[in-house]
Amino acid sequence: MLRRRREGRTDYRARLAMVKSRTARIVIRKSLNNIHIQVIDYSTTGDKTVINVFSKKLAKYDWKYHGGSMPSAYLIGFLAGNMALSKGIKTAYLDIGLQTSTKGSVLYAAALGAKDSGLNVPIGKDILPSQDRISGKHIAKYAEALKKSDQAKYNRQFSYYNKNNLEAEKMPEKFAETKSKINGEYSGKERDLL
Repeated sequence: MLRRRREGRTDYRARLAMVKSRTARIVIRKSLNNIHIQVIDYSTTGDKTVINVFSKKLAKYDWKYHGGSMPSAYLIGFLAGNMALSKGIKTAYLDIGLQTSTKGSVLYAAALGAKDSGLNVPIGKDILPSQDRISGKHIAKYAEALKKSDQAKYNRQFSYYNKNNLEAEKMPEKFAETKSKINGEYSGKERDLL
C-alpha cells in the first residue's frame, strides 16, 4: 500500500481521474483558522502550482474576521478564482482530497466563490451553502440575538471580534465591501487567453 494513502493523505483513484482530464484543478483545504486554495495546472512534465493563497491574504482587502469562517472561505475562493482567470485558467475541477464532503460546508463556499468570480468550476447547486450563510448574515443574526439575551455569553462567544474592534453584526456589510474591493482589483485587468 502506498504511504500517502496509508496516511490518509491522497486518494489515488480520484487523483488519477483528475490528471487524465488534463485540466487544472482547484485544491481546497481547511483548518480551524484558515482556508488554503491552490490552483494546479496539468503539465506533462509535472503539475504546476499557478495560484497558492491563504485566507490570511484577505487582510489586504481589509477583511479582519475569522479566517476559517464561511464568509472568509467564499471570499478567498472569489480571490483565487480571479487570480486564476488573470493567469489564463478558465476551468478548474474541484479537488477536496480526503476531507469529508458535507453539503453546505466551507469547502463548497470556497468553490462557489471561485465559480462566482467567473472561473468554470463544475459543481452541483444542491451542495452549495445558502447566500445568507455565505455573506455571514447567520452570524450577524445570532450575534444580535445573543447580545440582547445574554451579554456575558456574547462577550465570550465573540471575544476575538471584540478584541480586534470588530462587530459581528456588521459582517454582511463588510463582506460586500471586501468582495467589491477584490472585484475592483481584478475587473479592469486583461485576462490572458489560452
